[in-house]
Amino acid sequence: MSPRSGRRPGSEDTKAEILAVARRLFAQRGYRETTLRDIGAAAGVDPSLVSHYFQCKERLFSVALEVPLVPAEILDLLRGGDPSRAGERVIRLFLRLWEGPPTREPLLAMLRSAVSDDRARELLASFLGAAVVEPVGTVLEGAERELRATLVGSQLVGLAVARYLLCIEPLASADPERLVAWIAPTLQAYLAG
Repeated sequence: MSPRSGRRPGSEDTKAEILAVARRLFAQRGYRETTLRDIGAAAGVDPSLVSHYFQCKERLFSVALEVPLVPAEILDLLRGGDPSRAGERVIRLFLRLWEGPPTREPLLAMLRSAVSDDRARELLASFLGAAVVEPVGTVLEGAERELRATLVGSQLVGLAVARYLLCIEPLASADPERLVAWIAPTLQAYLAG
């Protein structure tokens, strides 16, 4: 009997492979330019299997963007330790997320897609609101807490766009510790009011 040819059947490993391929393609191309057919082809499965596991492109995109960041982690960073170094702790967490392989692709996919797709933009705004602005706003003291929390988020998004999406030099290749030294004081100013 000859070996079976064609696309492989589904399994949990197949589902994980589809998700990994989707993350990579969304990060490279963005939401709009990535199709279920592209994802299926790159994963070596029929596009109907992609739909079987994830129902639709929007759902797959949403699952692919899940980043293991809990707002409580940001709260712990802000509340724990020396208050005058909270900006440093926040930028270190941010860079750790962006520099780490398990979180970099989902974040890059979210950012790249938000530039060209309304739904992706909504997902990014929701993620930033829940993961950064709301937790930061709850621990800040003084005037204009919401604005200051949003400024923290805008500083981090701007850094992500310039460093990871547009790859503007010398920022793109700068040592993370140099970035901490430059950006932490700005974040600290927002946090301290």
